[in-house]
Amino acid sequence: MYKLSLDMYQTLALAVVVLVFGANLKKQVKILEKFCIPSPVVGGIVFACLSCILYKLNILEFSFDETLKSICMMVFFTSVGFNANLKILKSGGVNLILLLICVCVLIVFQNSLAVFLAKVLHVSPLVGLSAGSISMVGGHGTAGAFGPVLEDFGMEGATTLCTAAATFGLVAGSLMGGPLGRKLIIKGNLLKSAKSSEHDKVELKEEQSKYRRSAQRYSTAAFQLAIAMGFGTIVSTLLSKTGMTFPAYIGAMIVAAIMRNICEYSSKYEVHMGEIRDIGGICLSLFLGIAMITLKLWQLASLALPLVVLLCAQTLLMFLFAYFVVFNVMGRDYDAAVLSAGVCGFGMGATPNAMANMQAITNKFAPAVKPYLLVPIVGSMFADFINSLCITFFINQF
Repeated sequence: MYKLSLDMYQTLALAVVVLVFGANLKKQVKILEKFCIPSPVVGGIVFACLSCILYKLNILEFSFDETLKSICMMVFFTSVGFNANLKILKSGGVNLILLLICVCVLIVFQNSLAVFLAKVLHVSPLVGLSAGSISMVGGHGTAGAFGPVLEDFGMEGATTLCTAAATFGLVAGSLMGGPLGRKLIIKGNLLKSAKSSEHDKVELKEEQSKYRRSAQRYSTAAFQLAIAMGFGTIVSTLLSKTGMTFPAYIGAMIVAAIMRNICEYSSKYEVHMGEIRDIGGICLSLFLGIAMITLKLWQLASLALPLVVLLCAQTLLMFLFAYFVVFNVMGRDYDAAVLSAGVCGFGMGATPNAMANMQAITNKFAPAVKPYLLVPIVGSMFADFINSLCITFFINQF
């Protein structure tokens, strides 16, 4: 078998080619666009299948330099840390706190269920965790980041397993959200409670205004990311002295969160959130592209049955949690039904899926401002941050 080794620049170039191919394929296959599956995942799965066929036919095996993958991952999760705005959490009131608590409980449930089923299926708890909140609430970004961490603990093919679970979660969460929200609305005759206050609309407009872009501010945003990553390495080093294993980016996320909140409460400098989010988004695409082309699908064969059982159980958990917990905790009204549909989206995939679920509901029934304010804040600002800490705790237990 011929082995083709690509250096980090060639690996990056191939990842971009795969990303562009995936974006074009999404335009041709509408179902991929409908479920908001990321372009790097679409193109990456095609490449991974091709790579697997070549490997199984004993023709060609690829070898990649993944240096830039780690850098892109660090930049993306640092940008996530900048989203942790405590002032927004405070001003969001009781509803925001309640939704955040629901998400925290969901993360614990997903991981607890994963570990329990892993023991029932007689597989490693780390295999279970790969189909827990790493790939469900975390989505492809967290799956790609924690896959190598699980592999460091001796779980072969963890990145492939996590990515496969995250892809399933995107589709399942998108399929589930709309019908669940519709059922809640019709069953409870909730349209009469569909109303949006002017306060909600003003608050949503103010939050969106923080993400305005300017070409002159991208360099400052990049510098802010670099500072957070640099000081974050010191925090990560200190955290590692506790004896627990932390992903490299945890320290950077913590420093970024501190920088954001110093800005919010002192107003001595400005954090350019729109530009930081753009840079983080670009790095996420590159990170996913590299992660996908390095997948080794042949490592999934022995874990196919346990993975199917784990994912079916997570789907049932998500449905029951959204239907009975989120809907009741958030007020049993129209907004709560729309929120339940949204939680299905990012609880098994990503915030864009949550927004797509809610849009499908509101287009059919009536507008709902509050869910459009709460879900992006919790899904984009706080869920990934809390999820990373919770996953780290569970991994260190096993």
